[in-house]
Amino acid sequence: PPLKQTLQEVKSEYEKGIILKVLDEDNNIIGSARAYCENDIVYIGKLIVHPDWQRKGIGTKLLLEIEHLYPTKRYELFTSTRSTGNIKLYERLGYKAFKEKSINSELKFVYLAKE
Repeated sequence: PPLKQTLQEVKSEYEKGIILKVLDEDNNIIGSARAYCENDIVYIGKLIVHPDWQRKGIGTKLLLEIEHLYPTKRYELFTSTRSTGNIKLYERLGYKAFKEKSINSELKFVYLAKE
């Protein structure tokens, strides 16, 4: 579940894929994304950018770097339907919604893919 990973789950995720990070001039992490490939699908997750650094192209650079590291694949990711800014970013980069899933009465995810 989002934001509820154990240390072992993070280690397992690291071992099966990649974790990218963006640092500021003081070596503070200001952005990050994770991805792994399974059955020719690259699953992208936990794309984050510190609020002070948003809208500066960092999220775009992280996604493009994942696509560079995993060329000619299908890419999938998901976010909350409330995350309209994130959805606009993904759509601008060629991702298209293919599924929605209600988690509870207050939370719904939209799944997006890019071929």
